[in-house]
Amino acid sequence: MKLQRKNRVRALAVGALAVSGALALSACGSDDTTGGPGAPAASANIKCDGKGKLLASGSSAQKNAMDVWVQNYSGACKDTEINYQPTGSGAGITTFLQGQTAFAGSDSALKPEEVEKSKKICKGGEAINLPMVGGPIAVGYNVPGVDDLVLDAETLGKIFDSKITNWNDPAIKKLNPGAKLPDLKIQAFHRSDDSGTTDNFTKYLKGAAPKAWPHEPAKTWEGKGGQAASGSSGVSSQVKQTSGAISYFELSYATASKIDTVKLNTGAQKPVEANVDNASKAIAEAKQVGEGNDLALDLNYTTKAEGAYPITLVTYEIACDKGNKAETLPATKSFLTYLASEDGQKTLKEQGYAPLPTEIAGKVRKAVASLS
Repeated sequence: MKLQRKNRVRALAVGALAVSGALALSACGSDDTTGGPGAPAASANIKCDGKGKLLASGSSAQKNAMDVWVQNYSGACKDTEINYQPTGSGAGITTFLQGQTAFAGSDSALKPEEVEKSKKICKGGEAINLPMVGGPIAVGYNVPGVDDLVLDAETLGKIFDSKITNWNDPAIKKLNPGAKLPDLKIQAFHRSDDSGTTDNFTKYLKGAAPKAWPHEPAKTWEGKGGQAASGSSGVSSQVKQTSGAISYFELSYATASKIDTVKLNTGAQKPVEANVDNASKAIAEAKQVGEGNDLALDLNYTTKAEGAYPITLVTYEIACDKGNKAETLPATKSFLTYLASEDGQKTLKEQGYAPLPTEIAGKVRKAVASLS
């Protein structure tokens, strides 16, 4: 089992590294008609509409997915240039609300005040949330001699709020009776920048262990103590090189750097591993809280379903339901239609992301088709 696990990690790491590349993604002039890694021939399954440049920005969590999507789309649609800038969720929403981009990527659904502001840009309509990318937020750790660690929400909350400070703490021992936990200080790292990943991770802590994590979820870190680093690349690098370290980041960073990840004791019969299938099972339990074609989701952080990994992140594409600019609407619908298609979603798994559950994906396709 241990050998299989290492082989799986190695395979995922290769997939993640293969799609790393420049931050600015341009689909202009590509000669690739075969699609990205693991994808079918792009030209056979993508309906091209619109011409010219399509600008978008936002979530960096979906960067690797966008790399592959843009590559595949460009193989089929030579007349459209897609430029997606992974500037972060907050910056992406700001740029969209200023009318500078056709759509935005965000790891959190729009706030009511942002929806209201969007009405100035979406003439006769408003911005809606279209879930497109799912994925587990892994909790990576570096504890010498320990390669199979189980934690629960309460223990994680106390670790990241500096209430549990040593790896041989009784609470950790209780969850790992067979492990040789060292007498070693815990080095908890969090993001120094405003982060959708932080927002979603703290939503989990607050939802599943409110007593252990008394802080409100936010993109800015609110916990006590710990050390900070910039971006998922920063915190994952610190875990890789620091004995006793622990942090949170998208699964692709863990697989690429071969970092061990925590299994969660959720109350199910077996601890749950951070992988794309288990994240999809958790996302399938989400409830739609948006109305109509606004598909904002409320995740179930306290699920005890077998194999459901609840520390998940859903990235939305933000677009106008009505009032999209005439010059960008055809290409926007064409590109987002591909992203939500079966072929578009199939590419996600090899990049460490979770494809949308079938029911949610169907609703997204219907919503995209209605954009006007």
